[in-house]
Amino acid sequence: MPPEEVGIWFGILVLMVVGVGLIAPPIGLNVFVVSAIARDVPIHKTYRGVLPFIAADIVRIGLLISFPGLALWLVRLLN
Repeated sequence: MPPEEVGIWFGILVLMVVGVGLIAPPIGLNVFVVSAIARDVPIHKTYRGVLPFIAADIVRIGLLISFPGLALWLVRLLN
């Protein structure tokens, strides 16, 4: 992977990790916002509902770390 693409890959990876941090416990700022809007749903049920998405994000991050070329595959395909 050329050096200029490594910077783009790293930026994509950082954004994905920050996205997981916004929904993952213990901070989970987005989950707190959803819990404040849906007052009749307890926060532990909200976190339980988010767990499949966190698992999918962790798998996606693992794939991008294992195969960094995936981050720019579509861009290369369209050129």
